[in-house]
Amino acid sequence: MPIIDLHCDTISALLDCSRPAGLRANHLHIDLHKLQQANSLAQFFAMYIDLQAVENPLEACLVMIDRFYQEIEQNNDLIQVATSLSDLQANQAQQKISAFLTIEEGGVLKGNLSNLRIFHRLGVRLITLTWNYPNEIGFPNCRTEYQQCGLTAFGQAVVLEMNRLNMMIDVSHLSDQGFYDVAKFSARPFVASHSNARSVKAHSRNLTDAMIKTLAEKGGVMGINFANSFLGNSPVSLIEDMVRHINHIRNIGGIEVIALGSDFDGIAPKLEIADMGELDKLIQALQQHNFSETEIEKICHKNVLRVMKDCLG
Repeated sequence: MPIIDLHCDTISALLDCSRPAGLRANHLHIDLHKLQQANSLAQFFAMYIDLQAVENPLEACLVMIDRFYQEIEQNNDLIQVATSLSDLQANQAQQKISAFLTIEEGGVLKGNLSNLRIFHRLGVRLITLTWNYPNEIGFPNCRTEYQQCGLTAFGQAVVLEMNRLNMMIDVSHLSDQGFYDVAKFSARPFVASHSNARSVKAHSRNLTDAMIKTLAEKGGVMGINFANSFLGNSPVSLIEDMVRHINHIRNIGGIEVIALGSDFDGIAPKLEIADMGELDKLIQALQQHNFSETEIEKICHKNVLRVMKDCLG
């Protein structure tokens, strides 16, 4: 079963490694061998920036993008950058994994649309509008007082410009009102790259049933996050909890709104699915819970392919 994963933090993990490691083979959740084991069609690599940990978020993001391209160039026998659906299809024809470049923290734009256009020229095709701090675009969902704070005027302009540039808008981490503002202002589908269902696990990073319905109506997808704190009450990330979320989301928004957003290399290590190479465990669990092959295909890759066609061109 071909796999598309909407979110991982592998590049920042490689930069932070205490011992030298590369994308081809490492001790992390994701490397090229593990992606091959999973039959990966495409991996979205997030350039994650902590605004409080860096002096210049724009510069820090550029350093991370440079590392991303170094890894792709060194391993171009197995993986190639993709910026569109046609790129993915061309890479697939050469039996290569597609790497999509994304940013997790809209604060790297520093309130300037010219930086958005520069990142687009560098190959960035998805931006998570906020992480856990307010920025020039809007507010995160990690504090109750931010929940009803929507997009700023600059944030609204970012949404419109991302639509124009054929970029995917990601609302994971964004405040509840920010979510609805994106739904209002975006003419294209958008995604919650690594968020689950809030009514199954009461975590602010998860989407309410009303949000799931809105996301489905807009033609978007939400990537199932493998972190235990977004799944259930176990200290271990359980496959059973993943299936519970997927079942609930299917009942609320339909099968077309579900995708995968593992958050690998950005989450705690206690996982029933130890790394990307073990993703077949989730597929087997879905089969055991009477999901059809057609439904599993939609979850694993086809729903994201549809959004790519609608957003990236």
